[in-house]
Amino acid sequence: MIVNLGTPGAATAGAVRGFLREFLMDPRVVQGPPRWVWRLILETAILPRRPARVAKMYERIWTDEGSPLLAISRRQARALEAKVNIPVELGMRYGEPSIARALEALEARGCESVAVFPLFPQSSEATTGSVLEAVKRAIAPGKLKLELLAEIPQYFDDELYIQALANSVREKWDARGRADVLAVSFHGLPKRYADAANYEKQCRETARLVAGRLGLNESEYRVCFQSRFGRGEWLGPYTFDVLRELGRSHAKRVDVIASGFAADCLETLHELAIEGRELFRSQGGGEYDYIEALNDRPDHIAALAGVVKRAGNER
Repeated sequence: MIVNLGTPGAATAGAVRGFLREFLMDPRVVQGPPRWVWRLILETAILPRRPARVAKMYERIWTDEGSPLLAISRRQARALEAKVNIPVELGMRYGEPSIARALEALEARGCESVAVFPLFPQSSEATTGSVLEAVKRAIAPGKLKLELLAEIPQYFDDELYIQALANSVREKWDARGRADVLAVSFHGLPKRYADAANYEKQCRETARLVAGRLGLNESEYRVCFQSRFGRGEWLGPYTFDVLRELGRSHAKRVDVIASGFAADCLETLHELAIEGRELFRSQGGGEYDYIEALNDRPDHIAALAGVVKRAGNER
């Protein structure tokens, strides 16, 4: 079972509200305040206002197939199944298809055990940890007959994954010319989270390995962290601060790659491709390109298949 974060079922305030409620009530995602305090804040200050604004963002990236993340993830599942020659189902941590539904689908296909593959190259408790906890709840005794066979680990330094990222950058540069700076953006974490330092280390190692494949020196790429939520201090530098700085220095060409996202979603297609461009250009920057996530590229599917096969061989 491959798992990604999830998506609203529609680009509407109502659908976004339900999705955000499930997402933001996960104690691994929002850590710190007592649950009752956080629920009060969520229900009175966040959910009455934020869903309408986020729904408008989704409207700008919605496709004929619906949510980009869901459509791409389904293609990934089909392509990976063909590559590894075992049943593959897609589950989303929040929203549909749920983890429970994906496990039920695997059981219906005659599977007796499942390997869980969270598609988060860099691991954190807020992503991989939350997924694995949800899986264990779903296959608790009396619910399903499936056995949890393996938890496929993070793959932030996997050779084929790094090569696929480098390939995607080279293809953009072959078509558009080499950028002055490559911004390598990752989803951020609050610094107070217990695993933030290790997560940051994984992100920076991914960026270093990609830069090495591309022959970039330290001045030619920047590691940054996006999607900050709330007022606390998050891992930095923040992506928008980096883009603002590059724009004010009149950088002629900046490309951005989101190396922590296995599939394009709101955080890449809107936050980076639209908002990032608008910010960079408004500060005096020149050309700006967002390099698509690896999605269902053949080299990405080959990398994922390699991770799956190695996990099986190590058992």
